[in-house]
Amino acid sequence: MAIRKVKSVWNGTLKEGKGTMGFTGYEGPFTFATRFENAKGTNPEELVGAAQSGCYSMFLSALISGEGLNPESIETEAAVTLGEVDGGPAITNITLSTVVKCEGLSQEKFAELSVAAKDKCPISRLYAGGTATIDLNAKLV
Repeated sequence: MAIRKVKSVWNGTLKEGKGTMGFTGYEGPFTFATRFENAKGTNPEELVGAAQSGCYSMFLSALISGEGLNPESIETEAAVTLGEVDGGPAITNITLSTVVKCEGLSQEKFAELSVAAKDKCPISRLYAGGTATIDLNAKLV
């Protein structure tokens, strides 16, 4: 299996410091304000959301393809909630919202496959038993 590497650097204190995160095709800054307030920029939770939505979409595509169907598109958004657990910050919820276009896919089979993808994609499995719940709003169009 593949090993992927990502690098982050943080300089300074939590509130006054700043950092950068980088991986193939991306390098960007992050700060206390981009993570815990609404300042412009990115944060680790957005990267978690990107990983979750991408993983889910790919896994759902695999499941649909396994039914002999060819999904035209799978568009997934992840909303990641940073809350508090045991007196410290924690990701408390990830809500996936997906819209799928796939000719020949019944609503019943779509409901089954969309939940299976949420439960079994590698990123979901990473969070299983942790602090976050993963919710799903799935729509077949």
